[in-house]
Order: sequence, then C-alpha cells, then structure tokens
Amino acid sequence: MSQNISIAVVGSGYVGLVAAVCFAEMGHQVICVDNDERKVAALRGGDTLIHENYLPELLERYRNTRVRFTTDLAEATRECEAIFIAVGTPQSETGDADLSYVEAVACEIARSLTSYKVIVEKSTVPVYTNEWIRRAIERNGVARELFDVVSNPEFLREGTAVADFLHPDRIVVGADSERAAAVLNGIYAPLTTGSYYKQEGHIAGVCSVDAPPPLLNTSTKSAEIIKHASNAFLAVKISFINAVSNLCEATDANVEQVARGIGLDSRIGPKFLRPGIGYGGSCFPKDVAAFRSVAEQMGIDFSLLNEVEKINASQKKRFLNKVRSALWTLRGKRLAVLGLAFKGETDDIRESPAIDLVEMLIGEGCSIAAFDPAAMKRTEQELPAGPQLRYATDVFDAANDADALLILTDWVEFGQIDLDRLNTTLRYPIVIDGRNLYDPAVMIQHGFTYLSVGRPAAYHIKHGRGPAGSQG
Repeated sequence: MSQNISIAVVGSGYVGLVAAVCFAEMGHQVICVDNDERKVAALRGGDTLIHENYLPELLERYRNTRVRFTTDLAEATRECEAIFIAVGTPQSETGDADLSYVEAVACEIARSLTSYKVIVEKSTVPVYTNEWIRRAIERNGVARELFDVVSNPEFLREGTAVADFLHPDRIVVGADSERAAAVLNGIYAPLTTGSYYKQEGHIAGVCSVDAPPPLLNTSTKSAEIIKHASNAFLAVKISFINAVSNLCEATDANVEQVARGIGLDSRIGPKFLRPGIGYGGSCFPKDVAAFRSVAEQMGIDFSLLNEVEKINASQKKRFLNKVRSALWTLRGKRLAVLGLAFKGETDDIRESPAIDLVEMLIGEGCSIAAFDPAAMKRTEQELPAGPQLRYATDVFDAANDADALLILTDWVEFGQIDLDRLNTTLRYPIVIDGRNLYDPAVMIQHGFTYLSVGRPAAYHIKHGRGPAGSQG
C-alpha cells in the first residue's frame, strides 16, 4: 500500500491540528475540517491558535499545500481515504463524555459516503463508541461494506504533542477488519518502518531508524479502553504521590527522596511521581470521570477512581492552607502568582488547578498579580482583570512589593529566576512553590522563607525585612 494516503481530520483543536500537520510531515495529503469559519481563516493564514512546540514551523511548511483547511466536510469525505474524527468530547453534568459532536460528524460523513472509507476515532471516547458510530452511519442509509470504523487513540502531552505524535511510545490501532487495519498500518508506516527518521530535517526525538515505535493491533473495544485506562492510571500515580507528599509533610520526610526511591523500582518507574497542586487539563479530569461512569454503567465497582478525584481536589485546599500558614491571614494580602496554565509549555487553562487557586485566593480577599508566559490571554477571557486581579508583564512585575510569591505552573523559566533580584523585589522574601522547582537549601541561602509540597518548610529570618511568616 502506498504510504501517501489522503486523510481528512475533522476538528482543529489540540488533537486535530497536531494530527493534521504531523500526517503531512509524514508525507500524506491532509484536509483539516472545522465548522468554525474564523478558525479556518486563521489557520489558512498561518495562525496556530494554540501554543505548541514545533506547530508553527510545521504549519508554515505545509499549510495550503500538504494541509488544506476547509469547512466543507462533504468534500473532504469524498476526497479522502481515511477520515479521523478529532472533535471535542466534553464532560457532561453526569460525568459521561458528551459524544454529541462525534455523532453529528458521523451523520454528516454518512451523507457523503459513496465509496469505501475508513472512519477513525481519534477523540477520546468511551468503549462502545465505535459501535455507535457504525450504527449512526448505517441509520443514514450507508451500506455496511462502504466503511469501517477504527479506534486510534492519541497519547499526546500538551506542550510536547508534536514530538509525542512523531515519536510515540506505541501506536494503537483498534480495527475489527483486516482491510481497515491495513489502511491505518499504511498511514503510520513512515514511523513504524523508521523511514520518517531518515528524512532530512525530521523532528528529533526518542524514536529512530533502529528503534521505531511499535504498532499494536487490537480490537476496537480494547483500543477504546486502552486510552481511558492509560489516563486513569496516570491520574492514579499523580494522586498517589500527592497523598504520599501529605504524609511526608506530616512526618518531616522529603517526598522528593521518597519519590526517587519508589521510581527506581523498575516495576513502577519515575514518571508522574512529581507532587504538586493536582492534575488538570482537558484529559485527566474528564477521562477519569468518564472511565468511572462507564464502569458504573457496566456494573463494575471502580470506587478507586472516586478516591483519585477526591485527593486531587484536596490538593488545592491543602495548598491554600499552606499559603495561609506562611502569611497568617489572607485578606488584604498582595500575592504574586506565577503560572495559570494547567502545566508548563502550553496555554491550556482547562481544569487548571492554578486558575482554581487564583479564584480561591481572590475569594479570601487577596489581590493577585499573575504572570504566565503563554496563558494570560486565555485566562483573561475567563477571569477579567479587576480590583483584585491584574496581569503582569513578567516575573518581577508580578513580584513587585508582593507579600509572597506563589509558583503554580511548572514552566521551565520559573525554575530559573534570578533569586537575588527576586528577594529584593518582593515585600517579604516568601516563596510558596506548588511545583517543587527549587532546592530548599538554595532558597535559604538566598534569604527566602520557602514552602513546597511534601518537603519540610525552610525558614529564613532576615533582620530589617519584617516577619517572614510562621507555620500554623
């Protein structure tokens, strides 16, 4: 099968846009479809709309050549051999994934099907979605032999999504027909054969000609469960280490040392064992809730996930109390906040624990000066500037005359601040670090009172600067 396959990607969000440009980078012809005319116009003009490494370069390289943007799904359906559905699946009030956008796309595809197509679930969806897509298409009068539905879940991390796509740990293809599996195997052949890594100027990463990514062929239902189970398990690891960090704080142990001791066990591994203020983003909160909901519908007791969510919610409250312990009272305090995105290297603020904490602090009567390298524009749409909230131009503008500085997002640059300058910029040299970006001993050397997560508080009293706070 030719590796140059015509592909339609429906949806131009984090998953859809990254998939579209990466398929083009792999040599395929791609039509990216979105029903938002303003987004399509912006993408045609070279605006990526989201903050993602490598995305601007790839979009500039391939837009309007290997990647075309359109609102015409019917045309894309007729022209392309494979159609990837990458629309949103937001969480409903009951915790289920809202699949109405997926259903709408499936029905619209059905109205334009005249020859065999492979329809691919790329959105994160619960088990049995594949069958519902098939039923929706058949109900619109399409003969069964004209299409197959495949599950091809994504495992992308925001901020490194392009590299993750082109250098995946694994590629999962859930197909119940050999014909459909062959099309997907052909699409990913540039990666699985290693030929992509021979290209001049390819995106560098962990995979190579000698170590290409594995492709795992499964049933559609197994592939759907793999995605939700993967995200749920990672959320379990995060909540577990956060619970351990609370025990460490209670016993004056150091969670960084504990996490290293745990992570060196090859059965566990070190990834996702970093304590903090809780997970957020568009995936973990939604996917944990959806996975639990599916289990409940099947009569499976998955109460473990209830505890995961409970621990995650409690981390924000514990951090608020940590701020209170450093400052005694909160009303009237001026606080510098570094970080608004749910994690570093992205502008995504969906379910961001940093945003939740800003709102909690404002509710306590604090005044906030916030800075984030990428997420301030999005945040200001949700939280407009006002008497208690302003958006700073940089770290030191935020810190100017603040009673304390809070680190809420793990941007690399937030771990590289000029500490001497920061000390003289703050009203009181107090740093409360929700991401453990600094060594407590280093912070003491630079004259700070330093509180972090799961590690003993480090207090430095400096004469002439006023009280450095006391632990409550």
